[in-house]
Amino acid sequence: MSTLIQGDQIRSLLSGIKVSRATAALPQTTTSTLFTVTGGRVLITSLVGEVTTVIQTQADNTKLSFDPTDAGATQDLCAVLDITADAVGTMYSLTGTPATAMQDALNFLSSNKVLAQPLVLKPGAILLDCAASNTGAVKWDLTYVPYDNGASVAAA
Repeated sequence: MSTLIQGDQIRSLLSGIKVSRATAALPQTTTSTLFTVTGGRVLITSLVGEVTTVIQTQADNTKLSFDPTDAGATQDLCAVLDITADAVGTMYSLTGTPATAMQDALNFLSSNKVLAQPLVLKPGAILLDCAASNTGAVKWDLTYVPYDNGASVAAA
C-alpha cells in the first residue's frame, strides 16, 4: 500500500516548521512582538502577513525588525512600506535584504517577493513597527529550521 505525502509534510521538508500567529490589530504608533526565538539560532525561511481587516486610509510606514535578547541593538529586517488602505487579502513578506522595503501584493506573492535568502536569527523577538495608529488587522505566518539544537520560534 502506498502512502501519499501530505501538504504540511512537503512544506516541512522544503521550508521547515510553520508557526502561525492569530489575526491581531495593528500596533498603534508603536511596536508589537510577532514571534519569539528561544534556545539558540534559527534559520527563517519565510515570514508572511495577510491583511484580514482592511487597513485604514492614512499613511502608516510599517516595517519588521528584530530585537535580540542579549545586549545587541534592535535591527531592521526591512525598510518601511506605507500600508495605507491595504485591502483584505494583501500579503506582506521580506526579501531578506534589510535595505529593501517590506513587500506587498494583493492575493498572492510571486517568487521574487518572498525571502530570497534565509535569515539567521539568535534568541530575541521579531517585531512589527507601525508609525501611525491605523485600524486594520494582519495574520502572520513564519517558517523556520532550527540552526542550533533546541532552538525554536513561538508566536507571541
